[in-house]
Amino acid sequence: MAGGNGTGGNGTRDSILRFEHVTVRFDQETALDDVSFEVRRGETRIILGAAGSGKSVLLKAAIGLVPVASGQVFLFDQPAANLPEKEMYAIRGKVGMAFQESALFDSMTIAQNVAYPLLNQPSIAVKPDEARSKVKQTLEFVELGETLTKFPSELSGGMRRRAAIARAVVTKPPLLLYDSPTAGLDPITAHTIIELIIKERDTDNTTTLVVTHRYQDGSLVANFRYNSQSGSLEPFSETSTRFMVMREGKLIFEGSQDELEASPDSYVQKFVKHTN
Repeated sequence: MAGGNGTGGNGTRDSILRFEHVTVRFDQETALDDVSFEVRRGETRIILGAAGSGKSVLLKAAIGLVPVASGQVFLFDQPAANLPEKEMYAIRGKVGMAFQESALFDSMTIAQNVAYPLLNQPSIAVKPDEARSKVKQTLEFVELGETLTKFPSELSGGMRRRAAIARAVVTKPPLLLYDSPTAGLDPITAHTIIELIIKERDTDNTTTLVVTHRYQDGSLVANFRYNSQSGSLEPFSETSTRFMVMREGKLIFEGSQDELEASPDSYVQKFVKHTN
């Protein structure tokens, strides 16, 4: 179950990701503006915001894919902003990221795509036989066991997203980042992807950040858990899920779903849809 037993103040759970006054600039444009927050072990964060608000940049800054102009990023309590690439390898080995639009390698089979972090992360590197076993198991977990030898171009959009999730989770990292995992998908396929994210979170007790523009995705993540005995989702109202809202690079809201829905801010309310 996501969230563990700890709740409340500092020290109850390990710090997994922390931003301290982080600013990111591209030329003269500010993409993140003095952003501070902390995510502890077992927590889930839903990050909402308009296009260009800084959501994806936040995830990339978290794992050192974009440089930080000021402030500090901590991953697993280690300073991680602007480290040399070689020093980031060991830290990134504990993070899985499902990029926007899947970002699979077109020239590789699905099995090769999913095996990539197992074989190419220096801090993880496993033997080919072990990698094959892990890849097969992970693709079965996302219900793509029959796609091992297929190429990304042979899969539907939803299947490519599931393959991208398999690549992100194959190393069983303690932190998973999902960048707009349901963007461009039809509602039924989007629901399937979110179910898969919940299943992974609750099976491995993974700390999870989900960037999305769909409030219904966040609501599903916040209010359901995966029951491994029944193999299905069930309502659950005590998860450690918090919502964050980005606007023009600033973090303008951070709180529970109830606090989000009660916010008087008109921008925040644009992302809140009261649906069943």
